[in-house]
Amino acid sequence: MALTGKVRNIVATVVMASLSVAVWGQVAPGGGGGNNGDAGAGGNTGGGQGAGRGGRRGGDPAQWRQQMNERMRTALGASEEEFKALQPKIEQVQQLQRDMGGGRGMMNLFRGGPGGDRGGAGAAPAAGAAPAAPVPAVQEKMADLQTSLANAEAKPSEIKAKLEALREAKAKAREALTKAQTDLRDLLTQRQEAVLVTFGVLD
Repeated sequence: MALTGKVRNIVATVVMASLSVAVWGQVAPGGGGGNNGDAGAGGNTGGGQGAGRGGRRGGDPAQWRQQMNERMRTALGASEEEFKALQPKIEQVQQLQRDMGGGRGMMNLFRGGPGGDRGGAGAAPAAGAAPAAPVPAVQEKMADLQTSLANAEAKPSEIKAKLEALREAKAKAREALTKAQTDLRDLLTQRQEAVLVTFGVLD
């Protein structure tokens, strides 16, 4: 029995050491770079994740975007001049994709939502703060719907009207995104189109 106790202590020590190494690997700066960091899949390989986490820890977002653009340019096999022509259209597509990002509405609702107690899109800017960027139509309509859903006394007709407004905004945004993706696709080779699909820019 004494031997069994020693074995258990050794096993426990090894397990705790392994967990410590795993946790340190996750929180260490630049961690998660076990993958080769090659471009692709939207920059979600190890190097891209490490850069993203570094940005959230206070790194320079502009520098992170520059690194991602350079990674995308390299993957596309485009010269700097060619990428200068493609970049505005790529960024337009990415912006429209962000504008359509109203799918996290319920999470915002539970956290107070836009205009809620925790300060969302409807909150007044702090004194001296720069004016907030215009809220995309989809997110604005999502916020309107959230406000009604947070009100237990909201009438079904009110909810229906706001739901229809949200769907209409989504349809318009989807149409604009489809056009922007088509315009971009017209400038690409077949290989470049496939690369941007892996980056999540094209469908």
